[in-house]
Amino acid sequence: MPTATTLTAELPEEETPPRGDEDEAYRRFVNRLSHQSVVKHYDAYADIPWDDPAYAIDPEDPRFALAPDDGLGATAWYASQPPGIQARIGLHMIATFARIGWQFESVLKRGLLEFAQRLPDGAPEFRYCYHEIIEEAQHSLFFHELVRRSGLPVRVPRIVRIGERQVIGFARRFPELFFFFVLSGEDPIDYTQRRMLQSGRPLHPLIERISRIHITEEARHMAFARSFLRRSVPRLRGAAMFLLRLRTAVVMKVASMLMTRPSRDIVRTYGIPLAVLAEAYGPGSRAEEHVKRALFTPRELCWELGVLNDRWAWLWKRLRIYAPQGAPA
Repeated sequence: MPTATTLTAELPEEETPPRGDEDEAYRRFVNRLSHQSVVKHYDAYADIPWDDPAYAIDPEDPRFALAPDDGLGATAWYASQPPGIQARIGLHMIATFARIGWQFESVLKRGLLEFAQRLPDGAPEFRYCYHEIIEEAQHSLFFHELVRRSGLPVRVPRIVRIGERQVIGFARRFPELFFFFVLSGEDPIDYTQRRMLQSGRPLHPLIERISRIHITEEARHMAFARSFLRRSVPRLRGAAMFLLRLRTAVVMKVASMLMTRPSRDIVRTYGIPLAVLAEAYGPGSRAEEHVKRALFTPRELCWELGVLNDRWAWLWKRLRIYAPQGAPA
């Protein structure tokens, strides 16, 4: 049973920085986030009743089936599959995204340690970063436990392993790009989880509980990343700003693909035809529109900070993640 705090039906909104003197307001905001990590936090094993029979995972539980408005779930091919296969595909995708999330959290934790190491003595970010590292470690534990209990073979896509060391290095050498990487993963997951919880569909209680915990704590993590970027990006000039504009768009595209599409293992295991994948995830598909909406908040931040502007819109359009400023998709 929950011990740290109780989850409610209402989903928390992201913290808003206070107004006032820029330096002092920023310091107060970071300190407030640190305080929130003390008064509202969760433990992967104390706050999730893994051994409750109601939380047991049955791979053919229809609650795991993909939603009718999901990219793959909306295809005639998926609708033609037996209910047990539909549920298993849905669970396999959930477990894969959890495994990628577990790896993402690993990169994030190591990056935050690198970032904290370069901070001057007395910086308010130091304490906050360690609170976030602790929370992300708990997230890694519940993602790991979910994957383990699914009983399904899940592997991390090769591109994740290839890029992780480079991303960790950004935290030390180029923290602005690192925190855009953070948002490229956290914002789409947050959007998808909120949409799922607000859909009215019957959800497996384990998935619902994990999602609510994740949303609650990631609201702080995203608030910190955005606050740091608003403070730091306007100071960049020349080559640094050029590289930020170039790499941020690519990072957001890759991260959004990893968290919305079935892995190669899933495609091979269930024999999903290439034509079905093109229908589900190609240009103009439901999945493409979902990704654009999921990237709305970080894309708006890019517009605000000049990381995305009219001169760089071509790249975002080519990557199929562009939307005009203020437009969700």
